[in-house]
Amino acid sequence: MHFEKALERDTLNAVCPVCDIPLDAEYFDESGIAPVPQLGEDVVLARFTLHPQYCGVLINFSQYTDLYGKDNSQIETPGLEWLLLMNNRPLFPYLKLDRIVNPWGYGSFPVSIRLDENARIEFVVRNVSYAPADLRRRRITRVGGRVMGRYWYNRVYGDVARNRR
Repeated sequence: MHFEKALERDTLNAVCPVCDIPLDAEYFDESGIAPVPQLGEDVVLARFTLHPQYCGVLINFSQYTDLYGKDNSQIETPGLEWLLLMNNRPLFPYLKLDRIVNPWGYGSFPVSIRLDENARIEFVVRNVSYAPADLRRRRITRVGGRVMGRYWYNRVYGDVARNRR
């Protein structure tokens, strides 16, 4: 009996000793590619919503344009605004990006942003002044975004094993 209680206690508290994320956490990885939105419009490239009573962490996001895919020096996206939103609010410090800061397909730079319980994370690109009719030698016609992270049940809301007593 003592062994069973100890095992149950250890199972309930099974977290990573480095990051404190529960060992039973799941991953999410959502992405999308779309044409550049019309002037004044935006498009959601990637979206993930945590279940009620679940928390999480955003561990990476990535950006893509067809122009960058052809020439890696083309990181600027003039007239296009990239927004990383949690529950319709911009996530600091990723506010109104006007360039590719985390390119898709190159490992990118990891982030660690805690996601609130039942949060909805969205990666959006907005066309604030990009006009495809501009006589630019090179144009962006397609954009892409990807969000990746982990999520887990928040035991604060109640745990079946703990409440069996």
